[in-house]
Amino acid sequence: MTRISSTRRRQKGSSILRVLEIIEAVANAGRPMNAAELSKQLDIPKATGHRLIQTLEKEGFLQTNMGGVIIPGARLHQAALGVIYASRYKAQRRAILQGLSNQIRETIGLAIPDGTEMLYFDRVQTNWPLQINLPVGSHTPAWCTASGKLYLSNLPTSQRKLMLEKLPMQRLARNTLTDPKELLDELEHVAEQRLAVDNEEFIDGMVAVAVPVKDINGRLIACLFTHAPVIRCSLEDLLTFEPLLREAAHELEQVINVPAQS
Repeated sequence: MTRISSTRRRQKGSSILRVLEIIEAVANAGRPMNAAELSKQLDIPKATGHRLIQTLEKEGFLQTNMGGVIIPGARLHQAALGVIYASRYKAQRRAILQGLSNQIRETIGLAIPDGTEMLYFDRVQTNWPLQINLPVGSHTPAWCTASGKLYLSNLPTSQRKLMLEKLPMQRLARNTLTDPKELLDELEHVAEQRLAVDNEEFIDGMVAVAVPVKDINGRLIACLFTHAPVIRCSLEDLLTFEPLLREAAHELEQVINVPAQS
């Protein structure tokens, strides 16, 4: 027992380990914490915690928001995107997306939250002559897209309301919701259904449907979506593909959540 405790103390004394623990805690936190709370949770001396956090902020891995709490910085976001996009399951993921696109004959993609927007990080384009061009790397609004509303619906109610206060929510298409109360009501419904739609709310003439892809702990890690021009496929038509979307989301979860083999 003594040997285990001393080993643990030596591990705790490693600055590298402490830095990684801070990054891990910020990335996994259910709510943002300040420097003192992070130090207490990780059993790090306050002075050491503040020093390491300041270094991580200086290097762009973390940042302190206006509320004084620590949140992921730009470099941490980019690192996370790199892990997701270039990881060992990229080939399997692409095969699942391609198979789904072949079945429903529409564009399929994955989007993840990036600040107050959604980022398209993978996509399989349909071969129809009439297409909507939103390539990988595109940033789209959270309040008027299927993937964005799905992400917002997964936030705790207090964070959801706070997020809506930060969003511009201007009208982008004929059906864009610009009233926060209306959007909050819709997000409650989305949370219950675990499915979100875009009924010409982002782009006139485009409809979309999105379902969640979750990690082993039940947290949303991506939104699996399909979209199409209404001249070819109505929202009602897209909704008939819900079982196929959920099946593909489940397949993605199985691939993503498989532990790495040694």
